[in-house]
Amino acid sequence: MIIRKSIGRLLAAAGMGLALLTAGTGASVVSAASPALAATAQACDIYATGGTPCIAAHSMTRALFAAYNGPLYQIQRASDKSYRDIGLLSAGGFVDAAPQPSFCSGTTCTVTKIYDQSANHNDLPISWGGFWKGPGPNGADIGANAMALPITVSGHQAYGIKVTQGVGYRVDNARGAPKGSQPEGVYMVTSSNNVNQWCCFDYGAGENSHTDTGNATMNAIEFGTACWFGGCVGTGPWVEADLENGMYHTNTGSNKDPNNSGIHFPFVSAWLKNNGTTNFTLKYGNAASGGLTRPYSGPLPNGYSPMKLDTSILLGTGGDNSNSGTGEFFEGAVTAGYPSDATEDAVQANITAAGYSDGGSTPPPGTGQQIVGGQSGRCVDVPNSSTSNGTQVQLWDCSGQANQRWTRTASNQLQVYGTKCLDANGRGTTNGTTVIIWDCNGQTNQQWTVNSNGTITGVQSGLCLDANGAATANGTKLILWSCNGGSNQQWSLRN
Repeated sequence: MIIRKSIGRLLAAAGMGLALLTAGTGASVVSAASPALAATAQACDIYATGGTPCIAAHSMTRALFAAYNGPLYQIQRASDKSYRDIGLLSAGGFVDAAPQPSFCSGTTCTVTKIYDQSANHNDLPISWGGFWKGPGPNGADIGANAMALPITVSGHQAYGIKVTQGVGYRVDNARGAPKGSQPEGVYMVTSSNNVNQWCCFDYGAGENSHTDTGNATMNAIEFGTACWFGGCVGTGPWVEADLENGMYHTNTGSNKDPNNSGIHFPFVSAWLKNNGTTNFTLKYGNAASGGLTRPYSGPLPNGYSPMKLDTSILLGTGGDNSNSGTGEFFEGAVTAGYPSDATEDAVQANITAAGYSDGGSTPPPGTGQQIVGGQSGRCVDVPNSSTSNGTQVQLWDCSGQANQRWTRTASNQLQVYGTKCLDANGRGTTNGTTVIIWDCNGQTNQQWTVNSNGTITGVQSGLCLDANGAATANGTKLILWSCNGGSNQQWSLRN
């Protein structure tokens, strides 16, 4: 009865009515609800009510405290090096991203800082690097392209952080952060649209030295297809715990759960909590609807108890600045203490009520969708907005422009500009055939099947649309190749 009353007070404070389901073992559903967004409590208000306050709260999309009315993030444009803070439409509300496209028009913009909404001011600037050097000056990391990840939240235009290799943010000696064996919780909203198997797309706690200082010195969520210890069930992506020197699905390492073969949502809520001595717990959910699933809750790995947490908070890289991971980030927080299931259920309901939707503002009819590479996170692009027959398509940072918008027609064409079609050059059906644009003519070399497994195959050839050489860089050319299950042959369609 005491537990029931406590949960009731928590949910009442959050302004939400959750249907709590009993938590079992294994990959069990532990909650389900998606009510309207509470006007008086946001994610970090809910954490505070549950006795586990946010020591850092970072978001590109909305306020995580009902009373917050400051900036969410800072951008800088390349043309004149000037900065602009992007704030909120109202206190406790959603991002006011309307100034961003005009500020960045005709140039490129970089996200240079993500503000902490808590009183600790644990803002995330671009990381200075670490043991593994970034691509920036003096080995620093670089910031994300501010325009590369358009979405909507509750119908409002917003932009996420698109982490490509070398992008990283970090604050050292974070105020109020748990350390040593003190308990800590972490959540973030990410996506399965842009992942890879490399170390590390992390959000959470790492070392102030930006070097590997040994087991148990990190407590960060890793989201991707890494199977660090081998022998995983499925192909991912998964929510894992980067505890340093290992990305753990369980206390023994790899995922062996047949119910946890991979998470596939445009918006994923990812969760990790660690009591510092006896337990860590992983959860995930669809950030657009529903409750949380718990694939693991149990002992810490051998050699990881007690934890030895340091107080750097990082995004996009590993503790030693391992920066080969890719991913997407929309919001997240780090808490002092070990959040209860009821608290996490309530935060999940708050997230789902926020109204995350893929692809930015809805394009007008006929303007098509972006085709996004699962490995690279970049878009199928017609170079330099060319309209010339024979132009070979490529990968490029997603911009939402007309040369990256493809319309699926009733005859299975992928049409750009309204008149040009994605085309297998010379009606080729062999590996290496270049993929170009050409006047739409209805032939089978211009017909494509968008498959449920993420591949796009030529109707004539049966071959897969392929990023040549499994490359991920801007300018990578697209070809046809035998379907092999590689992530360079994985694609998603976004508005």
